[in-house]
Amino acid sequence: MTAVLDVVTAVLYLTGALFCLLGALGLLRFPDTVSRLHAAAKAQTLGLLFILVGTAVQMAPSYAPVVLLVALFQLLTAPITSQIIGRTAYRTHGVERRLLIRDELADRLAGEGDSGGGDGDGAGRDRPPRGEDAER
Repeated sequence: MTAVLDVVTAVLYLTGALFCLLGALGLLRFPDTVSRLHAAAKAQTLGLLFILVGTAVQMAPSYAPVVLLVALFQLLTAPITSQIIGRTAYRTHGVERRLLIRDELADRLAGEGDSGGGDGDGAGRDRPPRGEDAER
């Protein structure tokens, strides 16, 4: 039975390593920020999950909660980080907008009074001033 588990683990490890390698190649080869985000978020996350499943196959069941916590942390943080990086790239003109098929963020920012330019936080646009100016 251990030979079967070793083969399953090896396949899972190699699959995970392949996804991580493809994600790294995507970061190097893709032309724009949006494409690179997909490589970083999706391929790396899937690669890590395959490696974690391979690790869980070899570990004692008492360590399963730790592996599950690592997987959940990765699944929760990768999309949030990608969202933040994507919005920052969009607002600082790091995204080629002509390549976008549908630009939902432009409509949302236009509704908020932010055109996507400037410092990226929309300060001074339809908001009360902060700091000392707010007290005056």
